[in-house]
Amino acid sequence: MGETEPLEAPFWALGLRVAGVDEAGRGAWAGPIVVGAVVLPPGRYPFRDSKLLSPRARAQLAEEVRRVALAFALGVAEVAEVDRLGVLRATLLAAERALGALDPPPQALVTDYLNLKTQLPFLAPPKADQRSPSVAAASILAKVHRDGLMEELDRLYPGYGFAQHKGYGTPLHQEALLRLGPSPVHRRRFAPVAQAPLRFPEAP
Repeated sequence: MGETEPLEAPFWALGLRVAGVDEAGRGAWAGPIVVGAVVLPPGRYPFRDSKLLSPRARAQLAEEVRRVALAFALGVAEVAEVDRLGVLRATLLAAERALGALDPPPQALVTDYLNLKTQLPFLAPPKADQRSPSVAAASILAKVHRDGLMEELDRLYPGYGFAQHKGYGTPLHQEALLRLGPSPVHRRRFAPVAQAPLRFPEAP
């Protein structure tokens, strides 16, 4: 994280357990939203924004996060919940699930621009994953877990390229949507999906 003071440093100075929170999949056209929550002991860490890392580096750092963290957890909002609640509320639900699974529970929070409903002291600046090792660690766990889920969905619904683009909007994904229509794991609220020809049956 460089030599600048991490965002959680003031909370650490008070002796508080700080959870970093970040999501993966919020802007995707398909698949779930995954939120990671990580409580690290005070210190310096090599964790960085997961989007800046190669898949191999992310996997290696995810192992390191699990090794050094005081607590870590993942929360998932499924596609049906994203469609029913909308992206923001589904993300908040996944974050609530992740935070509720932390043991020991956090005493303060740092998020990447996600305003959680909480009584705990918290910071939610933009680009927190570049300034907080806890948030970066959460982003790594969320991204690795969601990528694995998308690779499983690629086997269930071949032809869309989920293993390559992980459900995000790419020319490959757009072409597959036009050719195959939306799958049961596409988000029907998203315009590119809603406008595609319907060939798969509606998800239950």
